[in-house]
Amino acid sequence: MSDATDLAAVVDNMVYEPTQVHDQGVDLTVSAVYAVSGPGRLDFGGDELEDADLEPLPTEARHPDDDYEWWDLEGGQYVIQYNEFLAESPGRVVLQPRNELLARGGSHPTLYVHSHLPLLPVSVPEGGLSIKENARLSTLVAPGERAAEPAGSNPVDATADRSR
Repeated sequence: MSDATDLAAVVDNMVYEPTQVHDQGVDLTVSAVYAVSGPGRLDFGGDELEDADLEPLPTEARHPDDDYEWWDLEGGQYVIQYNEFLAESPGRVVLQPRNELLARGGSHPTLYVHSHLPLLPVSVPEGGLSIKENARLSTLVAPGERAAEPAGSNPVDATADRSR
């Protein structure tokens, strides 16, 4: 994977490609936000591995004529799902939060992805965060071309979990 154009060729279901594809990579947009409503389970061997219960959160219109609505999130942890998906494996690429998310106190882990875009935990600051449907929260970039690297961060390799 050499540049954003090559990367864009394997990302399907973009909301608006001219805005999402840029020199630094491909921005990913949020399609759903979930609250964790019940615990998941982790064990050593995987026999008792169980997903957490996720409850989709409703959106709310700000104005009657709005085409897109908002999630008004209180401080805490949530799980997001993207509109986009990988049509084919781009090799190992980096998924990182956009600076716009970080500047508003939100965050999510930076990780390597290989064959799919995972559901992703998102931290919302104590004061809360409003996210509009289709907001660009993350950027997918080729390794070595990360647009922004928060101090002390190294991507987590999510390619190891292929069971999802």
